[in-house]
Amino acid sequence: MALLSTPSLEHLATAVILLDANARIEYLNPSAEALFGLSSKNLIGQALQHVFTNAPQLDHAVQQAVDNQATYIEHELVLGVHDRKLHLRCAATPLPGEPANLLLEFHPIDRTLKLAREEQMHDQTQANRLLLRNLAHEIKNPLGGIRGAAQLLEQELEKPGLREYTQVVINEADRLRSLTEKLLVPQQAPQVHALNIHEVLERVRSVVMAEIPSGLTIRRDYDTSLPPLRGDKEQLIQAMLNIVRNAAQAMHGQGVIILRTRIARQVTLMKKRHRLAIMVQIVDNGPGIPDHLRDKIFYPLVSGRADGHGLGLTLAQDFISQHSGSIEFESEPGRTCFTIMLPLQENT
Repeated sequence: MALLSTPSLEHLATAVILLDANARIEYLNPSAEALFGLSSKNLIGQALQHVFTNAPQLDHAVQQAVDNQATYIEHELVLGVHDRKLHLRCAATPLPGEPANLLLEFHPIDRTLKLAREEQMHDQTQANRLLLRNLAHEIKNPLGGIRGAAQLLEQELEKPGLREYTQVVINEADRLRSLTEKLLVPQQAPQVHALNIHEVLERVRSVVMAEIPSGLTIRRDYDTSLPPLRGDKEQLIQAMLNIVRNAAQAMHGQGVIILRTRIARQVTLMKKRHRLAIMVQIVDNGPGIPDHLRDKIFYPLVSGRADGHGLGLTLAQDFISQHSGSIEFESEPGRTCFTIMLPLQENT
């Protein structure tokens, strides 16, 4: 290319796609691969319409730029890629005299909002952690006394039928003690080792399939070329398990859950830029998260089920946060997708 060389685009933070005269993809830079979660090896030579299906706004922008031979900007472009909805600003610019007919630049318009949400979520996690620790300590000590008193009372009762009531007290005290121990678990420092994220997901899959042997389907969509991740295997298993179990319970054990892994490039997590990260998506075809719970789904003691304790997603968020990662979700009736990002260390 005379006027525009692809090496000059390699290190741009802006996602760039070059099209030839037939609207086929001739080049996309690493930022575009990261943004769309697509590999250039699989896209070179493909028609743009085949890659981004059902995208009339993008088709319109390309056509306007070609017809008028001038830059056309689509300020609110929505593209669906890998079951994700991306909100972008797209600039389509003709390149006269170039082998590539059109230059497409994509800018995420929700990046600022995402960073703000991430910072808010981090602060919320810290507050949740302190709240849970204090709550657990306040509850745990009286429970020992309640259980002990119930055991002593049971020994003094002459009628066997009355012992059913003391058993209720003892069993409920044990249940609450188990709950407080779960509240204290996040305070343990992660035991970091090299691990395979697919081993984590396979453990989660086997546990949930054992709990719900019929009616539930868990499909795998793994990128088996992913490098090892450094993390606490047990914490990650518990985090993923809480999300998958929530999905299964929301569908009453009847539905499909997809476990998907991909590599993500040039990702900002906890205000730090990472060249590579592992993306895990947990997708279900259940009823979706109710509107009134969406803004507080990660709060402790908030649950959409009458028998739920509202700690599963709180703990999941805490564990992912301890790995310097992020967890987000998109939900509508028929599809809920939790996306977990875990940064890869440079030496892995």
